[in-house]
Amino acid sequence: TYHGDHAYVFYQIPDKAKQLPLIFLHGAGQSSKTWETTPDGREGFQNIFLRRGFSTYLVYPPRRGKAGRSRVTSTIEPIADEQMWYEIFRIGIWPDYHKGVQFPQDKQSLENFFRQMTPNTGSFDNEVISNSMSALFDKIGSGILVTHSQGGLPGWFTGIKNQNVKAIVAYEPGTYPFPKGELPEPISGRTGTLSGVEVSTEDFMKLTQIPIVMYFGDYIPDEVSNELGAENWRTSLAFGRMFVEAINRHGGDATLIELPKIGIYGNTHFLISDLNKIAIAHLLSD
Repeated sequence: TYHGDHAYVFYQIPDKAKQLPLIFLHGAGQSSKTWETTPDGREGFQNIFLRRGFSTYLVYPPRRGKAGRSRVTSTIEPIADEQMWYEIFRIGIWPDYHKGVQFPQDKQSLENFFRQMTPNTGSFDNEVISNSMSALFDKIGSGILVTHSQGGLPGWFTGIKNQNVKAIVAYEPGTYPFPKGELPEPISGRTGTLSGVEVSTEDFMKLTQIPIVMYFGDYIPDEVSNELGAENWRTSLAFGRMFVEAINRHGGDATLIELPKIGIYGNTHFLISDLNKIAIAHLLSD
């Protein structure tokens, strides 16, 4: 026999927990370390929200980290790519940091950040991941799904598949579903062409039944630029605006918060672990 393509979930339930737990799903190249601690050793959202009375569930989706037993073949190569990720994640333009960036600028923190990168042990499969997430919600019942980056797409599909998802919080999701016949044209950028995903109108309408909030950080321009990070997230943010408009036009309740527009500056793609993450956590608590 061979068991594979499962998720691994670590959870903690505080005394007198709030009614709905928070289920955290990380993004590309990451693991639950995203939510545990920051590169400079501060508490992550796991403990912050435990202290605030929420049960927390930290997920390793299939083919990543502690859930690395994949059913498909993969080759992991040690390619020198850290400076590319540094720019994609909007920390700065290597080797310089963005002005006012909320990332710790000491050598050890940057090394810790690079070391927390976690490879896939099989190809990223939205269906496999969202099925595992739906199985999790079957097991634990009602909860709030909190996603980051690449975790955004399986997060939307989990919300479609399982009515136990009572709200979705998405930090800089990569892409989005749209109802049949309403898929926007792809957007080209320096990091490639970004497309949405077409779903049935019936499935899309399921996302209009729950509150949705999305957060985007700083250093994302509206115009085309030559910067990797700016371009990668310019297209995602543009699609995010269209997604929110589509949800609300169909009677839903979606909110897109661009942090600089509410006076919060300097956030990278990892706004959940930046130096001002307590302010970011307050937004989620509210």
